[in-house]
Amino acid sequence: MAKIEGFSIKNFRALKNVTLGKLWNAQKEQPLTPMTAVIGKNGVGKSTLFDAFGFLADCLKVGVEEACDSRGRGGFDRIRSQGTTGAIEFELYYRENNNSRPITFELAIDLDRDQRPFVLKEHLRQRRDNQKTGWPFSFLTLAKGKGEVWKGEKESSEKELIELSDNRKLGIATLGAMKQHPRITTFRQFIEGWYLSYFTPDAARGLPLAGPQKHLNLHGDNLGNVVQFMEREHRERFHKILDRIAQRIPGIHQISTERTPDGRLLLKFNDSGFKDPFFAQQVSDGTLKVFAYLLLLEDPTPPPFLCIEEPENSLYHKLLSTLATEFREHATGRKGGSQIFITTHQPYFVDALNPEEVWILEKSRDGFSTIRRASTDTMVNNLVGEGLPLGSLWYSDYLDAR
Repeated sequence: MAKIEGFSIKNFRALKNVTLGKLWNAQKEQPLTPMTAVIGKNGVGKSTLFDAFGFLADCLKVGVEEACDSRGRGGFDRIRSQGTTGAIEFELYYRENNNSRPITFELAIDLDRDQRPFVLKEHLRQRRDNQKTGWPFSFLTLAKGKGEVWKGEKESSEKELIELSDNRKLGIATLGAMKQHPRITTFRQFIEGWYLSYFTPDAARGLPLAGPQKHLNLHGDNLGNVVQFMEREHRERFHKILDRIAQRIPGIHQISTERTPDGRLLLKFNDSGFKDPFFAQQVSDGTLKVFAYLLLLEDPTPPPFLCIEEPENSLYHKLLSTLATEFREHATGRKGGSQIFITTHQPYFVDALNPEEVWILEKSRDGFSTIRRASTDTMVNNLVGEGLPLGSLWYSDYLDAR
């Protein structure tokens, strides 16, 4: 399963210059873990960091101009860091698998003469076979829509000069659809496969049209459709979810669907204490949320990268450490589950994490965010080693900058 080892952001709202993990020119840093959690107070930029991944995925899907306006972002001038004039920049360092050479993707977005956002530059880099150090080879380089690309998977292959007809679209969106560019195709598919959860219990209470669907969508309003699919195609997996639900939420012993006369889908929850089932419209936010997360983790073809903002909302505090454990077991499973990225402000969730998995986001005096890994603090490592939970240390201000 592909894995992001490092991510760098410049001039994106409060994230003027932040880096998480390992980059091609920062090889001494430790890569991101299979599960990563970002913690911090309200207003430090956790939602912005979450949205940075969403923005990059939207740039690939719909182009940079529409991405700037999507999801209430308000346009380029609203998302560029206040007081700066430079381009918005992203750098992503990832491996397709444990044995592959890492690839670096660099993207810069700026305003053109007409004050419209466009792709200023776009690079894909990878070190050559047996190259341990030095500048990676650029097999895609674009500046203002013009540049060159190397076909195939080897640097000795044929070079092609290219000029894009629309410099508001990413080059990887176009070239990644061509079989002569397998590395670009694989990278494009990697980003297209990202899942950013905007799950809301109210959306899951809707009445979608009946019909099985393989994957939970971003808001969760097809929850019943995924239940239909799992019941029909992966009954054993689905019963495992029910067993885990029963362990975590007292009383729930069966979850099923019912088709209405007009072709819509009702999601039913059977409680052992009642004869008649409860429908999703009557079930608590927390029950729906836990069920949706467990369903997501049991996806037979999980997304390579799963991003969840504040999973603790609406959940009983004693469920949080269990949920964190579920996420980690999925991310580190032998079958290669999703890499999971989480933002949270709940110490009970952080109690189940270790310092390598936790990043602390803070606001500096200039109003921009800074980030550091909890494991870089020797005292924190020693206290956790003595058995003190990390969330309790955070609650007691031991993780605050000194």
